Amino acid sequence: MPEIIQFMENYDCPVEATLDVIGGKWKGIILSKLMHSDALRYSEIKRMMPKITARTLTRQLRELERDGIIHRKVYPEVPPKVEYSVTELGKTLHPVARLLNQWGKDNIQTVLDNRAKYEKDAQVS
Repeated sequence: MPEIIQFMENYDCPVEATLDVIGGKWKGIILSKLMHSDALRYSEIKRMMPKITARTLTRQLRELERDGIIHRKVYPEVPPKVEYSVTELGKTLHPVARLLNQWGKDNIQTVLDNRAKYEKDAQVS
């Protein structure tokens, strides 16, 4: 019972909790890249995501690591080698990521059309 009480003190609903962990513009993309690989170095992730800033990528990786979604492994080399991989907990998000990917494929054109119509209607009003 204490776990439920703690949950309710932090979040109003489970969707809010999930979005706190994987929400935002970049976390889902980072996870998607990592889920399709055993492990990736920071520079590999950055190369796959040219629009993300170094500062933002670092922050998002740290948050995902903090929440136990990804693992950061540092190799004792000079210069240090760091790899990121998805944890077992992170792998439980794979079905969610797959559904989001499919929804995007199936619906993005409709969303873009709706946005264009909304903007056009707003200009007329």
